[in-house]
Amino acid sequence: MMLTLPWPQRVLSPNARCHWAVKARSAKAYRYECFVLAGLAKLRVDWDGPIHLHIGFYPPSNRGRDLDNCIASIKNGLDGLADALKVNDSRFHISAVLGLKRAGGEVIVAIGKV
Repeated sequence: MMLTLPWPQRVLSPNARCHWAVKARSAKAYRYECFVLAGLAKLRVDWDGPIHLHIGFYPPSNRGRDLDNCIASIKNGLDGLADALKVNDSRFHISAVLGLKRAGGEVIVAIGKV
């Protein structure tokens, strides 16, 4: 199963310095957007045990990025995905890769069994 998520807003980066309310609004909006996208994709997890998420990050620019910050930036998106799948996100086992620039940026999540 594959799901394409939007690139997270800059304020969701752990390195962002902004007012907590701005970050909270952005986090809530991103979580809901990812929840809706996962729901529209009609994703289902019909097995017990771990869920492997292979995440591909395709940034909107060639600016240098850290993979660990990319993963932290989509935390709320993964929470929305877990909500849509009706699973606890503690079941997620994540592997990630930082790809080349794409217009607008995107995050591609492949979901499968471990």
